[in-house]
Amino acid sequence: MSNQELGSVILALLLLMLSANLLGQLFTKLHQPKVVGEILAGILLGPTVLQKVAPGFSADIFGAGKTDPRALVLSFFYNFGMLMLMFVAGAAAKHLLGKENRKATAFILGLGTPLPFLFALLVAPMLPLERFMGTAGSESAVILVFAAAAAVTSIPVITKIFADLGILHTRFASLQLGSAVLEDIGLWGVLSIASAIAASKLASTGDQLAGTISEHILVNAAFVLAALFVMPVVLRKLSRAQWNVLAENSPIVWMLTVFLGYVALAAALDVTVAFAALLAGYGVMGGMKSTEHARFRAPVHSISEVAGNFFIPVYFALIGYRLDLSKTFDPVMLLAFMLGTSVVVFLCVGLGSRLAGMNWLDTVNLAVTQNARGGPGIVMASVAFDAGIINAPFFTTLVLTAVLTSQACGFWLQHVLRKGWPLLSGDDLRRRGIEPATEELSEPSEPTLVRAASR
Repeated sequence: MSNQELGSVILALLLLMLSANLLGQLFTKLHQPKVVGEILAGILLGPTVLQKVAPGFSADIFGAGKTDPRALVLSFFYNFGMLMLMFVAGAAAKHLLGKENRKATAFILGLGTPLPFLFALLVAPMLPLERFMGTAGSESAVILVFAAAAAVTSIPVITKIFADLGILHTRFASLQLGSAVLEDIGLWGVLSIASAIAASKLASTGDQLAGTISEHILVNAAFVLAALFVMPVVLRKLSRAQWNVLAENSPIVWMLTVFLGYVALAAALDVTVAFAALLAGYGVMGGMKSTEHARFRAPVHSISEVAGNFFIPVYFALIGYRLDLSKTFDPVMLLAFMLGTSVVVFLCVGLGSRLAGMNWLDTVNLAVTQNARGGPGIVMASVAFDAGIINAPFFTTLVLTAVLTSQACGFWLQHVLRKGWPLLSGDDLRRRGIEPATEELSEPSEPTLVRAASR
């Protein structure tokens, strides 16, 4: 790169970082998900606004075309920010998984997630899939992404909402996070299969296709099972080993070694790298006992602070930058997908809640929260778009659906608390030392890792 190109990239990163953080803080003050402000920053700097107002300036800063060196470097930051988000969220997942409400979690997890997924899986083939399909040209992959996007729940976004409202340690939060963690692991596995199908479709023809897809699915399944059940125990023992000078003296380097090692191995095996980063975070913290978490609290804080203030805001700003609302926004597609999938999620979560013996207010609270797609919905959309599974209009639809459903969740829960209504029957907030939210919400008291991971 020339000095001029390097300077342009630095200026682009400066604009993305500052605008994303400033608008993110503004939306936080308005009690909205921070991710909404970060995406809006990218929309203002992208083809929707800046490229139309000052096309020459935009091309000089962000590059002209995908092969421009400046665009390639920004593409790296886009992908690395996504990986950092998934790593930090994975590290927080084990910490957030509650032990209460096992019966209710079983009902909601058994009905609230599989039923929307299966319903979308059955309905999708009846739709005009060519309106959603990307360059890979795989109907099967589009159907899987459509179904996963209909059922995904945002662990980071609902965590941030719970923290801002001061309800992170309630039974309601424990129930939601317990089911959402397990649900999203399964849905990311589905996305891995969809990506494998799309890659196989592009690389193979005829009789080779079935064999290639089967191989990809087996490799993905083996990677996931090993990462969930074997590697946390292995990593815990390695972190205690006397010869492991990195874990002892440079724990940040040790955690980043695990993170980059997982991603590099996943790329070599053609496993979805975003899912690998999530599993790396889970592996590095998931195998530890509660007494061991204190040892890694400071390094996790450091990684989370850098990721949460630079890499992740830049990633979400670049998501917004890739949205050209003047060309790819399809209001009919957005309303049909968002309303249709939301109704299905409400009905399925409602069924599970009622079978668990909950009243109607409990059911509505759980359904609204479960419907927040947030960061995982956006990451899932970007992974599917980059893999050529979906096209630009459907990518825009999935991103906007994630934003709007997350906003609706925050609005509703804040309304419930202001009214003094219980989130779950018998869950007395005052008895737990938590006052119902007022106009001025208190600062969150959750651990630093949760603050940095929550988008």
